[in-house]
Amino acid sequence: MSPHSTETHSADAPVIRDDPRHPLYLGTWKRPSKVDVQDFVHDDFEEPHQKRKKAILAKHPEVRELYGTEPWTAAIGLAVTLFQLAVAYYVGCVWRDLHWAAVVAIAYFVGGTIAALYGVIIHEAGHNLVFKRPLFNRLTGMMVNIPMVVPISQSFRRYHLEHHQFQGVEGMDPDLPLDSEIKLIHNNPLLKTLWVFCYSVMYVVRGMVMKKKPQKWELINLSAMILIDILIVWTMSARSLAYLAVSVFFGYGMHPGAAHFIQEHYIFRDGQETYSYYGSGNIFYLNIGLHNEHHDFPQIPWTRIWKLRRIATEFYDPLFAHTSWVYVIYKFITSPMLGPQSRLVRMYKAHLSGRKEYRVPVPVDEKLSPAEHDHRAAAKAKVY
Repeated sequence: MSPHSTETHSADAPVIRDDPRHPLYLGTWKRPSKVDVQDFVHDDFEEPHQKRKKAILAKHPEVRELYGTEPWTAAIGLAVTLFQLAVAYYVGCVWRDLHWAAVVAIAYFVGGTIAALYGVIIHEAGHNLVFKRPLFNRLTGMMVNIPMVVPISQSFRRYHLEHHQFQGVEGMDPDLPLDSEIKLIHNNPLLKTLWVFCYSVMYVVRGMVMKKKPQKWELINLSAMILIDILIVWTMSARSLAYLAVSVFFGYGMHPGAAHFIQEHYIFRDGQETYSYYGSGNIFYLNIGLHNEHHDFPQIPWTRIWKLRRIATEFYDPLFAHTSWVYVIYKFITSPMLGPQSRLVRMYKAHLSGRKEYRVPVPVDEKLSPAEHDHRAAAKAKVY
């Protein structure tokens, strides 16, 4: 066997081939070239992140030192929670003569901006990146959920982890738009504008359509939020609660801080299903834009994810990335080639077979003899 070959043969086992996407793991699939297409783009390979992670670790094992938690995330969450409740108090109890238009403006520019940050903190807590103990991460998510009116932190944790596990798998990835969204919205600019405005509602609807039985922590979250909403009305006013609700609606919809929901997986380039954002919005939103890096290494908290980007720059520089969240929204709405259907999907069988039939190529070490290289290649040829 040649020292440059990594195929393994066995009389009783199939050949395990090198993944042809190595090392960047970009696909060979193309985006639709016609505007009337109302279907997802399909791929026959599994998601790219687990294998790119292995390729990065093989070249940069020091990346493992970035794993861990960031307790300061909880402090940030407490500060913005108290701030938003203070604004709700003033809007509902002090500035009672304030015109409704002014209240809506405050809800967008102040409340919406902060509400979008809540989602980022809940995301960090959902991956247990705030504290080592899962319980404390759940409580962090519950704390930030207080000004959000609806119970979201524990359901997001559940469904987001499923999104990581089954990225793009039809019927299993809760982040994928519904068929009804595609048929209704498609590439109509006006309907896409309304869809972006109502993205928070659609996210909840997708979870409901999956008809999964609520888990214990989701029921705890629901009970706690009912009690908290009652307390807000009792101690402040219904106007205060309305301000908080409108803030969440804006912060998860037509707002630059919510643009990462489109930026992350909606297809803007052939062969690439996940996208990062490297603009200034990462400063306030805790580097949520580094989405390729996050999917590759969900064990790294937001304070160290840029270090990964700098260490493995040869893996991330060639990938297309966004630099403006405002432009992401504008492009999504105005381009006839973009819509809810602009996502990559795969069958569960393809999701598994890509891991069973292909592997990350073993780097050739010129210092090894052909026999030594073949032995090392065979030792590393694992099905995962």
